[in-house]
Amino acid sequence: MKVFKELYRYRELLKTNIKKEIRGKYKGSWLGVLWTFLNPLLMLAVYSFVFPYILRVNVENYTIFMIVALIPWNFFTAAIQMGTGSVVANGAILKKVYFPREIIPISVTTSQLVNFLITCIIMFAFIIFSGVGFSIHLLLFPVLVIIQYLITLALTFILSAITVFVRDVDHFVSVILMLGFYGTPIVYQANMLPEKFQWVLSLNPMAQLVEAYRSILYYHQMPHWSILGIWGIGSIFLVIIGYLIFKKLEKRFVEEL
Repeated sequence: MKVFKELYRYRELLKTNIKKEIRGKYKGSWLGVLWTFLNPLLMLAVYSFVFPYILRVNVENYTIFMIVALIPWNFFTAAIQMGTGSVVANGAILKKVYFPREIIPISVTTSQLVNFLITCIIMFAFIIFSGVGFSIHLLLFPVLVIIQYLITLALTFILSAITVFVRDVDHFVSVILMLGFYGTPIVYQANMLPEKFQWVLSLNPMAQLVEAYRSILYYHQMPHWSILGIWGIGSIFLVIIGYLIFKKLEKRFVEEL
């Protein structure tokens, strides 16, 4: 409970940091927050042309099939990429002022969650105007968002702390995320992956979350129980483990920075 008391005590700083992360991403650009909408739209335009027409991926309503997976994936990658170097980037402040250090990764992850929810406006608009529509399974959407947020926050805790001691982690994470894009069924169906590589999907939480998003938004069916059950409980344990690792390494942050 101590962590929640600390966060509540510094809630104004947390709010300020989240706002700073949201505004700072597009600071100095002419279009500002509009890039939150333009980035996924541009990616969607490219993928919607390349995969159906050049690579001949034959999936009905391919744009919807892809966007319901691409938008959550963008949330995950943006949070991890920004969160990994977040503690290092705030090194000067950490040396001068005391505040709960976990505010930094929480701010980054939460700001990206806000961007994700804003971008969902695009996703829902595509779903409505394409004729795919919604079903009662849409009620599970917030559950999947919470699970993804907790998993992302757990990884951000761990990676941001380790990067203080090993700066190469930042570059390593970029490579892993690039490989992870193709190891996650975003632009292809999961059953298109050869049987001998199916284990990659079973070990990849984002692969299973993407399939769950696709189940409720594209197929209009209940996700596999393991997503809501195993990963629901697992995300809680992961964020606790991530937080404990962060607090353990936190003691040497100022020394290393």
